[in-house]
Amino acid sequence: MSSRARDVDPGRLAHWCVEHLGSAPADEIFRSGYLSAVIGLRLADDRAVVVKVRPASPRVAACVEVQRRLFESGYPCPEPLTGAAPFGDAVATAETYVPGGALLPGADRAAWAFAEAFARLVKLAPRPAEVSTLDPAPPWAAWDHAGAGLWPRPGDSDVNLNEVAGPGWIDVAGRRARDRLQAGASEAVIGHCDWDELQRSWAAGVWTRAYDAKHQHAAGQPVVSLSENEARERLRRAWTD
Repeated sequence: MSSRARDVDPGRLAHWCVEHLGSAPADEIFRSGYLSAVIGLRLADDRAVVVKVRPASPRVAACVEVQRRLFESGYPCPEPLTGAAPFGDAVATAETYVPGGALLPGADRAAWAFAEAFARLVKLAPRPAEVSTLDPAPPWAAWDHAGAGLWPRPGDSDVNLNEVAGPGWIDVAGRRARDRLQAGASEAVIGHCDWDELQRSWAAGVWTRAYDAKHQHAAGQPVVSLSENEARERLRRAWTD
């Protein structure tokens, strides 16, 4: 459980639920999260909900609206129950609790299932101009961030990744992925940190994995999100597929 999840004050949470959901928590189903605190609750009126508390950002309201539009279009996602509402110096949202289900296997048609779900999401989601701002992008997707240096500032620490030395191959992978994503232009769509264009998809994947790998190195952890050989092969596909 993240420190953010542990730090959510029960009294403030109860007050927020009464104000925005019309019922107080009666029982806690689960508590989890990393960048956000994710808390499953059984309310006094017997509804099961999930409340998410996260740092305030203008993009949260737009994300909730996108989720609402997707739910109303029949996409299999939880129904938003509130908008983005203040929670102290953070912001909170609530949605229906959807239990059950199983992770897809790592072989056979798992990749096809993910691709089909992603294509359906892009088709049903509103166009970017139909919702308020989705900026700033989360750091793992912010290859086009406005700050100085290659790497954006992480959302969970004050470490400047641009001041962390090495490994050189991670910086090279991130730089080449960013260059590929900046080359050319395509229609902006709402999706999940990716595109349908195959080469740019490979580049986007390298950027996300390279960002995570740099973060792991900066924290003194084993680099598990990307290997040098994997980066090389993925970048080859970003320029040739």
